[in-house]
Amino acid sequence: MNGTFAAIMMVLGLWDMSVNYCQTGCFQEREVAGYTTYAIGETSFNDDPVGTEVYVRRDTKVAHGPFQNVYGLSISDTGDVWAGIGHAYTIDTPIERVDVQLHAMTGLYSRGTGVDLGGPIEFRSGIEVAYHLENGMRLGLGWDHRSNLEIYARNPGVEMVHLRLSIPLE
Repeated sequence: MNGTFAAIMMVLGLWDMSVNYCQTGCFQEREVAGYTTYAIGETSFNDDPVGTEVYVRRDTKVAHGPFQNVYGLSISDTGDVWAGIGHAYTIDTPIERVDVQLHAMTGLYSRGTGVDLGGPIEFRSGIEVAYHLENGMRLGLGWDHRSNLEIYARNPGVEMVHLRLSIPLE
């Protein structure tokens, strides 16, 4: 994977922005629903399981056009740590209470005893399908990819399949 979800997010988001946001300012700041998200999942390298990761992310109440500001931190059972910031783009679906969210984030990676990802700057992108519960929480299933997008000589990547619970910010 080489940033495909990040590219899809940008293309869809820019199209959405041109259709729905540019009348009032393409990147005008607006308030959106914010969440604190907790995720747990299995990480894999070259399709082989390499551990478990816990991920906490804050989807802020601030968006610029269709792009919501997000930041997060993940820690694996092998001591790997990643922290980053970026944007999420949420797509409503025709199915009631279901949405799809794409995200792209830039972060710093510290290797424990896990996979050597090639360097300290690592990009995280992914997709999540979520169901909105009646109490405002979101329950989602997602897939993330993390790699350095070839800014270093070596560009291995690690994937995470995860279950997410997002709690609305008050």
